[in-house]
Amino acid sequence: MRHSILIVDDDVDILKVLKANLELQGFDVYTSEDWRDARKKLSETQIDLLLLDLTLPDKDGLQICKEIRQTGMMLPIIMLTARDKLSDKIIGLESGADDYVVKPFETLELIARINACLRRIKTRGTANILKHKDIEIDLAKRQVKIANKEITLTPKEFNLLCFLLNKKGEVTSREDIRKFLYKESSIYSWSRVIDVHIQHLRHKLSPDEPERYIKTVPSVGYMIVE
Repeated sequence: MRHSILIVDDDVDILKVLKANLELQGFDVYTSEDWRDARKKLSETQIDLLLLDLTLPDKDGLQICKEIRQTGMMLPIIMLTARDKLSDKIIGLESGADDYVVKPFETLELIARINACLRRIKTRGTANILKHKDIEIDLAKRQVKIANKEITLTPKEFNLLCFLLNKKGEVTSREDIRKFLYKESSIYSWSRVIDVHIQHLRHKLSPDEPERYIKTVPSVGYMIVE
């Protein structure tokens, strides 16, 4: 099985070298020079591991890591940074990173850390499983089953479902959902794009009973049905 890796670093030379070396090891490799582009790739592509530079032009890597973990995604994250103080490493790991590699590094060491990280994720088992009623989500595989039957969701529908389930018991506003799905983008701020995402997600989860899992709270937003 080929694994896919997304490298996020504003150093173009590092991106080129890492991409070439990782592809030689049999990985499918994607690259981004900033978080805006990386976020788009994460929403549109199945990524198995993220190599994340701490210092990006548009967002701090620590904050990115925290945001990813808040969604419930168990995406493996290895931080790449020139900061080599022990305190920096501790902060990075406590932000949700799986490993921390200091620049400059040997490519073979990084590859070994990547493989070790992927093995750990593979053996986590039920720690990667999110359940609610008869919904079962494998976070590592980004796979959703309803009553043991797999359904196909788009990346945004998958992220939206995880986001709502992690806020189970709370009403989530359309604005909070929009900010989660599109972050800094204001393109969709006045459209009904969130309602459309909810409508499509509901249909896939329960075509005959739209509000079986996700309830509309009039004038406020949506919440998971307990």
